[in-house]
Amino acid sequence: MTNSNETSPESSEDQAEIEPIETQDAEDSALQERLEPLIDESGIDPLLELQAEADKARDQALRAEAEMQNLRKRAERDVQNAHKFGVERLVQNLLPVLDSLEKAIETSLQAQTPEDDPQLEGLKLCFKLFTDVFEKEGVQMLDPLGQAFDPNVHEALSMIENPDMEPNSVMAVIQKGYRLHERLVRPAMVIVSKPPAGA
Repeated sequence: MTNSNETSPESSEDQAEIEPIETQDAEDSALQERLEPLIDESGIDPLLELQAEADKARDQALRAEAEMQNLRKRAERDVQNAHKFGVERLVQNLLPVLDSLEKAIETSLQAQTPEDDPQLEGLKLCFKLFTDVFEKEGVQMLDPLGQAFDPNVHEALSMIENPDMEPNSVMAVIQKGYRLHERLVRPAMVIVSKPPAGA
């Protein structure tokens, strides 16, 4: 006679399969009970708030990184400019010396001093040494005689009628200009031609 209280093997297997589902449901219910107090009275999901805060923090981090990159680039540019234009003040202080040498050479030639005169040769040598050093340091001489007047690099002292030259041309250079790399150290002082009256 079979005992009605005995459980068949098939029934045990069915219960074994059902138990994980019941356990999962219980875990979901427990998780829901723990999350419910976190939702405030306004019904805003705290996960959404956390996501918004995370997005805000990420945006701030990206902005900070971009600002640091800009600062780094600016610092590198400042260092490059310091190396590039660090001799600008020295060049400005040496220009009057170079002008004096050039004027002394011109005066000697006007006085018809012989080319082999030791004094004249010494002046020419000093002038050449100066200009060679300037070129090595990136200093460029501006001698715009015959060129079109450029207010960016030339300073007009006066305008004189000259029918033999194109109007607004440099007909005389009173003092040569100098440029350090792309930066103007001193403009060239010039006299500019203009068309004759009534032309």
